[in-house]
Amino acid sequence: MSAINRHDRQAVGLSGEDAGLIVARQRDADLGYVGDVTDVDDRILTTLLRDGFIPVISTIGTDGEGQAYNINADSAAIAIAEKLRAEKLIYLTDVPGLLTDVDDPSSLVSKLTAARARLFIDDGVVAGGMIPKIEACIGAVEAGVGSAHILDGRIPHVVLLELLTDAGVGTMLTRSEGSS
Repeated sequence: MSAINRHDRQAVGLSGEDAGLIVARQRDADLGYVGDVTDVDDRILTTLLRDGFIPVISTIGTDGEGQAYNINADSAAIAIAEKLRAEKLIYLTDVPGLLTDVDDPSSLVSKLTAARARLFIDDGVVAGGMIPKIEACIGAVEAGVGSAHILDGRIPHVVLLELLTDAGVGTMLTRSEGSS
């Protein structure tokens, strides 16, 4: 086995059960083993990040008795990003971002605030499967994450295009004007 160069980033797969990473409670007995995040123990994450590893986390959490629960990935991402005081949270999906007209790719909203996003939901501009994505972004920025991005993961190098260009290629949501 060769030594890992400390400058090379290596992915490490984790379950939210590992080291008590995601603490959960059952959402509703009628839903079975579906849970909500109550806490994140970030010790294993900070250790891995400090040592140059990239944690890839499956969203299973456990309660105090060790019962495993399936956790919504968007909710888990928000809780983890909040705990780590992340600057950005990026959601990769199969849409270009928020479109004010789903049939018109040129209607992409590249940047908006949480308040404007709520208005879009209330006015019906955001509908269907985009609602949970936008609500997740709102939840992230309200939890203290600097910005949340919705990007089309089918585009090569989409994260670089979003973060390293002036205009970006997806939708960035911030808590307020001027923040990012």
